Amino acid sequence: MNGRVFEIYIAESAGKDMESIVQAKVFAGRGIEGDRYFTEKGTFSEKLRGKPYMELSLIEKEEIDSFNKEFNQSHRYGDLRRNIVTEGIRLNDLVDKTFSIGGVSLKGIRLCEPCSHLAKTVNELFLPHMVGRSGLRAQILTSGTIKGGDMIIDS
Repeated sequence: MNGRVFEIYIAESAGKDMESIVQAKVFAGRGIEGDRYFTEKGTFSEKLRGKPYMELSLIEKEEIDSFNKEFNQSHRYGDLRRNIVTEGIRLNDLVDKTFSIGGVSLKGIRLCEPCSHLAKTVNELFLPHMVGRSGLRAQILTSGTIKGGDMIIDS
């Protein structure tokens, strides 16, 4: 099952709006250059420093579209505060698997479940309705560049 990168987002610090970028430099053991967790300025940076599942987060475009339709919402893809919005791939199937985006090798660590912080800052409906549907946390195994449109290949 293969998909593609639909959009890429970073936020320079906790609470800042997510900014759409065309490409991202990613570093094994660190994350996306310029993102709040790369610079340790994220809401949970201190608590989660050095945890491989904090390096990269992904979410399916289809799940955001479905949520918006079901609840008559108009959330933008960056509103869910994930780094990579994917299209055409089921991210839940990548837990404990190695996959690649462009030339970057990644490992799916665990689901990226919605938290009470996200529910408070974005939408209270996220917490009960996006469980099991709000993305994947991944470890970056090789450094490189990820671009919008890059293929996601399940190894």
